[in-house]
Formats: sequence, structure tokens, C-alpha cells
Amino acid sequence: MRDFRLLFFLSVLCIGFIASAQEDQSETIDDIFKVDYDTPLTLDLASTQKTEVEPVKQKKKKVKKNVYFGLKTRKGFTRTLVRGELVFEIFNTLKVYEAPPEYARDFYWYDYKKKKITNSIRVNKDNAGVLHGPYKKMIGEQVLEEGWYYKGMKHKRWVRLNKYDILQDKTHWWKGWPEESLLSYYDFEKTKLREVIPMHYGERNGEYFAFRKDGSLAARGIYKFNHRVGLWKEYYDGRRIKREVRYSDDPFNFRFTPFIVKEWNEGGKVIYDKVAFERGK
Repeated sequence: MRDFRLLFFLSVLCIGFIASAQEDQSETIDDIFKVDYDTPLTLDLASTQKTEVEPVKQKKKKVKKNVYFGLKTRKGFTRTLVRGELVFEIFNTLKVYEAPPEYARDFYWYDYKKKKITNSIRVNKDNAGVLHGPYKKMIGEQVLEEGWYYKGMKHKRWVRLNKYDILQDKTHWWKGWPEESLLSYYDFEKTKLREVIPMHYGERNGEYFAFRKDGSLAARGIYKFNHRVGLWKEYYDGRRIKREVRYSDDPFNFRFTPFIVKEWNEGGKVIYDKVAFERGK
């Protein structure tokens, strides 16, 4: 009887030990996976984004002051009294002088000696600051004219206003030429200009220019509504004139026949004069 009791007692101890071991193993597995059933399965993306670590902001590159189109400039201004009102011109000039290109028709520079802005191809480089970058003309806080220069030539958008802030004129330029103009070149690099055809609303309107390979002027004249008008001139080297041709001032006068007014040889001697020729008749 005692043996039976002892055997029963040992059996109960074994069963309790096994159950306890199973419970310990179950807890160990739960601890490993750390299952948290209180966590929702649907995530709030808005709240998730708020808790995300913000990316490190990259330092912005410092914008170099007074550097336009890759060239260093210095600021300048003029003050002029016009009809009792003080007019200011605010501009920038190149730190290093650059001569006007051969094909330039307008060239703006600040004359340090006369203290005024000049438009001339004939430049005294010792006293010249070539305009480059933004330009403003103002009376007090009112802007009268605003635009950009590129190496002494008008560039990008230009506007003129009166002192009542009413727009008077708006034009667009590309390195000294109206932006709508058709430009052709002698080379693929577009450094040797060949021809400038003025365009306005799809028609040839304005001043026409043709150049030689060396950059010297070959011809110039005026177009109106796709027709040549007025006096056209041809040149030997941009300075010595070769021929003058007269067209009608009215672009729609189709009865008018163009004619040569005068012609010169390379030495500058007149070889034909229409007026003198007709008098000789």
C-alpha cells in the first residue's frame, strides 16, 4: 500500500514538472517574437510621416554677389536732375574690360570721366566700364526703365514706363539683337555671325544686317512687311561704302523700280552717280 502511495506521489510530481517546463518554453517563444496584439494592423500614414526622421538639409550654395552670366561686375549709379526731378540710373559694369564685337551695332558703357552712360562703338577703354547685368532707371521709387545688359549690349526683357507706372514699351533682346530676329552663322560654334533678319509677328520688319567672315559689315537696310524700303547700303569692309541702292519708302508700292544711287571702287572713288549720269544725258 505504501509502495502504491509513493508511486502515485512521484507520478504527480513528474506531471507537475512537465507542465511547468512547457509553460516556461511557451513564455520563452513569446519573448523571442515579442508579439503585441494591441498594435493596430492599419497604419496612419500621416502620423507615421510625422515621426519619421527628417533628412539632413543640404547647405545651399552661396550666390556670388555681382556675378552675372558667369562674369564679375561692380555696381554703379548716376544722378541727373531732369526738370527739377532727380533721376537715378543703377547698373553694373564688367571688372575686366571687353571690347565690342565686330558685328555690334549698339554698345553701352559708363564713361568714368564724364560720369554718364554712353552708347557708342568708339570706346576709350581707359575710361570705360562696359555695362553687364541688371539696369534700372528711376525717379524716387518709380521705375522708368528696366532691363539687362550682356557685355555692353541689350539682353533679355526690357520695359519702359512713365512716372505714373503705365507701360510705354516692352521688348525682348538677345545679345544686342531683337529676340525674334533670325540669326545665321558661318560656323557651327555660332561665333561668326553671318546675317541678322529682323522678325516681328512672323514678318521681316526692322533693320537688316549682313557680315563677312572677319566680322566686318557687308550690308544693311530696313524691312517693312517683308519688303525692302528706303536706302540700302553695301560695304567693302564695314567702313568703306561700296554701293547705295534706293527702294520705295512704301512697302506696297509695287510700281517702284529699285535703282543704284551711287557706287564706289575699293579706293573710295565714285564710279557711278545716278544724278550726274542723268545730267550727262
